[in-house]
Amino acid sequence: MRKLIALARQYLELLFSSHPFPIRALTGFAIALVVILGALGSQYVGGILPCELCLLQRWPYYLGVPLLALVLALWKWIPVPLRIGLTAIATLIFIVSIGLAVYHVGVQWKFWPGPSSCTGPGVAIDFNQISNLSAVEVVPCDAIDFSLFGLTMAGYNAIASAVISFLLGWSVLGQFQRMKSK
Repeated sequence: MRKLIALARQYLELLFSSHPFPIRALTGFAIALVVILGALGSQYVGGILPCELCLLQRWPYYLGVPLLALVLALWKWIPVPLRIGLTAIATLIFIVSIGLAVYHVGVQWKFWPGPSSCTGPGVAIDFNQISNLSAVEVVPCDAIDFSLFGLTMAGYNAIASAVISFLLGWSVLGQFQRMKSK
C-alpha cells in the first residue's frame, strides 16, 4: 500500500510540475482510450446496444484518440507550435464531446427532446420493407440501459470528457508557457 501511495505522490508531483514530459496529454490520452474501449466493450462484450446519441458521442474519441496518439508519438520531433496547435484541436474535440454527452443526459432525464429517430415516432415505414423489420433494433435515446450511482454512461462520458479537456488544455497552457520562456 505504501508503494502505491508513493507512486501516486510521484505521479501528482509530475502532473503539477513544469516538466517537459507530456504527462498531462498522456493522462488525457489514457483516459480517452479507456473510455472508448469501455464503450466498445460494453457493446460487444456486455451486450448493451448503443442508441443513436451513444454512437454520436463516440466520434470525438474516434477523432481525438488517434490525434493524441500521433502527437504523443511525435512529441519530440514535431515543432512546438504545431504540437501546441494539435493538442489544442484535441482539446476542442473533447469539449464538443462534453456537449454531446450533456445533451444526451438531458434527453435521458427528459429535460429536452432528443432526435425523432430514437425518441419520437420515427420515420414512415415502407410496407415493402416489412420483412426486414425483425432485423432492425432501434434503441431509444431516452431510455437508460445502465446506471451506476445515479449516473448513466452518458453522464460518465460528460465527466470523462471534461477531465480529458481539462488535462489537454492544461497541457496546451504548459507547452505555451515553456515555449514563451525560452
